[in-house]
Amino acid sequence: MAVDDQEPRIAVFLDYENLAIGARDNLGHPFDFGPVADALAERGRVIVRKAYADWSYFDKDRRKLTRHQVELIELPQRMGTSRKNAADIKMAIDAIELALDREYLSTFVICTGDSDLSPLVQKLRELDRRVIGVGVRGSTSKLLPPACDEFMFYDNLVNVADDSTSDEDEDDDDDSSTARSEPGDVGLVLSTLAGLSDSSGAVRSSTLKRAVLRKNPTFSEADLGFRNFGSLLGSLRDEGLVELEGTGDPVVSLAASTAAEAADRLVRDLLDDVGEVKLSGFKTALKKRDAEFSERKLGYRNFGSFVRAAEARKLIKVVGKGDGQVVRAAGKR
Repeated sequence: MAVDDQEPRIAVFLDYENLAIGARDNLGHPFDFGPVADALAERGRVIVRKAYADWSYFDKDRRKLTRHQVELIELPQRMGTSRKNAADIKMAIDAIELALDREYLSTFVICTGDSDLSPLVQKLRELDRRVIGVGVRGSTSKLLPPACDEFMFYDNLVNVADDSTSDEDEDDDDDSSTARSEPGDVGLVLSTLAGLSDSSGAVRSSTLKRAVLRKNPTFSEADLGFRNFGSLLGSLRDEGLVELEGTGDPVVSLAASTAAEAADRLVRDLLDDVGEVKLSGFKTALKKRDAEFSERKLGYRNFGSFVRAAEARKLIKVVGKGDGQVVRAAGKR
């Protein structure tokens, strides 16, 4: 199909030691490739996934990456050599070889905070490739983001405001976690639409459906009782959640619905009553007041994104550090 031919083909390269240490030291939890994979699924079709490390140091991480079909490139430590330099060199060689050999790869994603890979970014751009960087904010060199066409901070992708799924992520075996979203998850549709709108502008129905399937290949509108994807979008329009423009393959956009206003009122009422609430229990407190609350139905990737947006709008403020973080109304000290 012609539309498929226009979709970006993406190659992803992870400097895993840099990411894992950065997430642990700056965010206090292990690196999770899942949120990165979701963000990239909104930008195109990921063809190549490679992660570089001495995997004897990251045994638990190997299984999680395998679930995301990431190829693990082993860089064993040898006497008198540096794992860091070995990873940089191997990543650079592999990326340039792919850029020269596979012209259909239009976008390269370099996941690292290391400025030593800036020359690789510059060379890929010279080869007319779009380059997206991904790194942990606290461990990313200031030289790297300006070198990229786009740079995503991992801190903005990961859900650090809700601890309800952390144990599940640790304990699931390989087969049980291949698709955590429900097959007919409306929230997945809306959060994907929000991500596509931010990165691509106008979003066609067919583009939205392909992006949803890239995130969860088991998605089916039939599980929600709809004959086809167009019928599902029509229902969401009737609920005031999306707007449709045109026929056949309409342009889909998030509606300026009363749902967002209701969520803001819910947050205000909660904080007016209790004064403050622990960040880790914030979502639970909201759902106790309104069992229908869902940040995904508002178009957010996860609850952490909802919290960051509420903070940016001066609705709330998050104070404290680590497990002691609490949420207060923005006007209170």
